[in-house]
Amino acid sequence: MKEKIEQLLQQIEQFKFTDKEALENFRLKFLSKKGLIPALFADFKSVAPEDRKEMGLLLNELKNKAQDYLKTNQEALEQQTTTAASTLDVTLPSGHFKGGRHPLSIVRKEINSIFERLGFVISEGPEIEDDFHNFSALNFPPEHPARDMQDTFFIHKNPDIALRTHTSSVQVRVMEQGKLPVRIIAPGRVFRNEAISARAHCIFHQIEGLYIDKEVSFADLKQTLYYFAQEFFGKKTRIRFRPSYFPFTETSAEMDVSCNICGGKGCNICKYSGWVEILGCGMVDPNVLEACGIDSNEYTGFAFGMGIERITMMKYQINDLRLFFENDIRFLQQFEQIQ
Repeated sequence: MKEKIEQLLQQIEQFKFTDKEALENFRLKFLSKKGLIPALFADFKSVAPEDRKEMGLLLNELKNKAQDYLKTNQEALEQQTTTAASTLDVTLPSGHFKGGRHPLSIVRKEINSIFERLGFVISEGPEIEDDFHNFSALNFPPEHPARDMQDTFFIHKNPDIALRTHTSSVQVRVMEQGKLPVRIIAPGRVFRNEAISARAHCIFHQIEGLYIDKEVSFADLKQTLYYFAQEFFGKKTRIRFRPSYFPFTETSAEMDVSCNICGGKGCNICKYSGWVEILGCGMVDPNVLEACGIDSNEYTGFAFGMGIERITMMKYQINDLRLFFENDIRFLQQFEQIQ
């Protein structure tokens, strides 16, 4: 009897619990009415009277260990199941999907390609900038509202270091190098302290352009942007310039294109005006050239900047800017065939 108890104890300790089926097999083998442990209790009557006390204690100890072992492993398996279930998002779509480019990446690539055909090269710069490159070199006076906390994310409340508010800082870094002429576009991510809505976000993407050479005129700017608008929106696209103000350009203008949704007839996208503003532009202010070490008496230039989100919304008729940042696969799948 004692030898049988020790053998069963060894079997119990070596039993592997891999799933609920193993739990049930353990119960049936050792603890059910026809199991091995109840069979030993049935044989207890054949034990000599002087050994019954010892064998009784060993049998009860064997049964208790088997029950505890079953309960412990049952709880462990249930915990594993709960943990796995908690990490499973049942709202995700099933199956495998072909990957594709994000719509902002598609549009950025297309815009880059158009300006590269005009001889522009791509330049990039840091997203964390100092005051000089982000503001001072661009002719922002100390009291300009763009320097205020309501517009800019400063780093650790340091007024000299901030997340860049535009990619114009890249233009400054290129001009500082003194390698003229300059003909660049600067695509990148920028940051402004704005409330998130269908038409605004605290993170967005820009492409800014800069051309500096001798005898560059506003006519060169207009022809460059006219070429871009027709290449991107179609040959029937019309453009118009409206006077505006930017600290870093003089003369300054905003450029509108005829609404490609309604063909200029008027709709909710263009606010029934037939026109949609897509960018700001102008001749580089002489103060900016001088701050970057360029002789404004010898060189002139133009600059422009556009938001990639706005251009993308127009191209694909998207009415909520937040969709670009939510990674909803139902939205992204619409662009998987576009390269």
